[in-house]
Amino acid sequence: MLNKELITDTIPTLRLSDRVGRAQELMADLHVAHIPVVEGGKLIGLVTEENLLNAPDSETTLALVRQEFSPISVRANTHFLEAVQVANEFNLTVIPVVEEGSAYLGAITAADLLKSLGHMMGADSPGAVIVLEIDRLNFSFSEISKLVETNDALITQLNTYAEPPSSIYLTLKINRLEISDIIATFQRYEYKVKYYFGEELYENELRSNYDHLMNYLNI
Repeated sequence: MLNKELITDTIPTLRLSDRVGRAQELMADLHVAHIPVVEGGKLIGLVTEENLLNAPDSETTLALVRQEFSPISVRANTHFLEAVQVANEFNLTVIPVVEEGSAYLGAITAADLLKSLGHMMGADSPGAVIVLEIDRLNFSFSEISKLVETNDALITQLNTYAEPPSSIYLTLKINRLEISDIIATFQRYEYKVKYYFGEELYENELRSNYDHLMNYLNI
């Protein structure tokens, strides 16, 4: 998904002639800490909540705090992960989207980014999650996928991140909830299962409670 596909119509723009008080009202109404300032169709910058607090008073125009605007923006035709990175790095609630020459197209909210990221990672689809810790030299996606498929399951999403000095954490989304056989297979092949979340946790706890009850009744 591209940045331009996530543009929302809920974020208005401000002009340099607008008052600080007007910007503060918009931020409060929209529950954001940033609003784009646009003149002549071009992005001037992001006015931030901090900029407004530093202004002399609420009647001050934004033009007088222009030097404090954030110049951050993302390009329209790049993947939305660029916007995710920028939002995280600069702690933004609103991310301006521009074309060549700073032509302003619109803005993406951090909330919409989170929804899109969750959708991309399969968070909104049913299934279990397994986290493996693997030495980066031994990482083989084909082997991991094969081990899952031997248990009549599929990996619907895979994400990785490195942990210095040599480990990789793999987060697998599996297309079913009961994964005790998959966990057993990974352990049999000496994979380190760091975490797992699926139906079998509930079922195993239920079975344990049932067994304890039967043992108590048989006393």
